[in-house]
Amino acid sequence: MERKTVRGADAILLPGARTGRDPARSIKRGPSRLPPDVVAATQRERLLDGLVHTVAEHGYQHATVSDICRAAGVTRPVFYELFSGKEDAFLAAHRHGTGVVIRRMATAFAAEPDWCAGIRQALDAMLQLLAGVPAFATMAVIEIEAVGPAGRRERDQLLKKFRAFFAEVPQLPGGVLVEAVVDAVVGGVYSAVYRRVDSGRTDELPELLTVLSLFCLAPFLGPVEAVRRLGPRGRAEG
Repeated sequence: MERKTVRGADAILLPGARTGRDPARSIKRGPSRLPPDVVAATQRERLLDGLVHTVAEHGYQHATVSDICRAAGVTRPVFYELFSGKEDAFLAAHRHGTGVVIRRMATAFAAEPDWCAGIRQALDAMLQLLAGVPAFATMAVIEIEAVGPAGRRERDQLLKKFRAFFAEVPQLPGGVLVEAVVDAVVGGVYSAVYRRVDSGRTDELPELLTVLSLFCLAPFLGPVEAVRRLGPRGRAEG
């Protein structure tokens, strides 16, 4: 129960978890008693939510600043006070959201006694969060490709953070470079998530947990030991 509560709280922090016009974050017209920095932060959050929903619906190339502002209930002048343009806002949403995912993964990983169990729980956290906010998954995993060089750099930085979860894997025999195997595993996990989201089955992402856990463990432990560690129900065991 506690784990689900934490995940639910994290999901709310993901851009796209709420609509940009969420009444709870409305700012009344006229003199406001809210400090300017609170108003700016609220408008920024609403714009990030509006961007995620707009990009997920129309695609990055076809989403306009006007569309984003309309979805957020924020004016264009305010948008340009906070962001230099659509790409800047997109990258801000991507960094914020993927930062939430990586932090949740790190918390789940650190709570386990060894890296095998940690990897599984980190994957579980990621899959649950993305499944819970499909618009963010579409924006962050699929539409990042449309942003161009800046988007590819952002994705590379994200995958580099993912590699950190493999810092404790054992060395491989025969002079095989662990770093190269980790790169292949991380790329494979990303590809599996990409295919599921791209096919409109984001809600099914948690179903990948056992397969991806085995995929992450088997290259370093061997398939038999990886299955043993995960146990009969796919949960990592010592």
